[in-house]
Amino acid sequence: MQVLLTGGAGFIGTAVARALLAAGHDVRVLDLRPVPGGIQGDVRDPSVVADALRGVDAVCHQAAKVGLGVNLDDAPDYVGCNDLGTAVLLAAMARASVPRLVLAGSMVVYGEGRYDCAEHGRVAAPPRRVADLDAGRFEPRCPRCGAELTPGLVDEDAPTDPRNVYAATKLAQEHLASAWARASGGTAVALRYHNVYGPGLPRDTPYAGVAALFRSALARGEAPRVFEDGAQRRDFVHVSDVASANVAALASLDDREPGSLRSYNVGSGVIHTVGDLASALAAACGGPEPKVTGEYRLGDVRHITADSQRLREELGWKPQISFADGMAEFSREAD
Repeated sequence: MQVLLTGGAGFIGTAVARALLAAGHDVRVLDLRPVPGGIQGDVRDPSVVADALRGVDAVCHQAAKVGLGVNLDDAPDYVGCNDLGTAVLLAAMARASVPRLVLAGSMVVYGEGRYDCAEHGRVAAPPRRVADLDAGRFEPRCPRCGAELTPGLVDEDAPTDPRNVYAATKLAQEHLASAWARASGGTAVALRYHNVYGPGLPRDTPYAGVAALFRSALARGEAPRVFEDGAQRRDFVHVSDVASANVAALASLDDREPGSLRSYNVGSGVIHTVGDLASALAAACGGPEPKVTGEYRLGDVRHITADSQRLREELGWKPQISFADGMAEFSREAD
């Protein structure tokens, strides 16, 4: 297939481009940054997008502004890049009769993960309160009895509850893609990435992921600063595994019901804490031990870990890079 890959010069986009080419696809990259043989331009520009879609069979839409952001002043940029950009792309796809879409989604659409109360069963964790966080009480509690909750894996049928601007824009992207599929008769897959890491992960920006921030600190000879108590549960998935999920999703589109969108979690299936991540990187880099600070960001969630069984069963995908091997590779980029 001839595939338009938006955001193809980015961290995940670069890996997706390699995987698509290895699978035998022709890839046309659209990115704000210059790419040899690609198109430099903004996905919000209808004329640029229309040119980029000529002769295209499918789109892998990776272009987005990522990260939690600094404050609410970032909201217009996030909505513009993520939602307006997606709307412009989808409108152009409809006009050009391009019927296949793989959308880069995110686990942030769930908000907090799954929780169970010993007395009341499955419950929705309420937003954490500043007073509790200031006092070092980080675990969500049952909204009915106040007991500490037990975290579990979240699947794709869980309710969505975005808790920051970035999360809201990622959920809006899925809604826009679903509306496009219904209106145009196209088929779409949304891949809800969990915590992606690996070679090329951006560093030293306010929007960098926690893995990049820890690695950058170690490269400076500083201890990684771990927020809260370090016990936040996450699913860290290697970028090459995310790329292979995109290839599998693209291959599945012709077998789907026209007018449909299907969401999949993309995670390793192995739970680690943020403290585990910091310790693994510190050990691999030979750097200082992590420092647990008790600091927090109000928009962060406590626990969010994936159930990726749907992706394994329906698309035959499975991750190939273990946490230990991936962290050892990732740490070498700090040299």
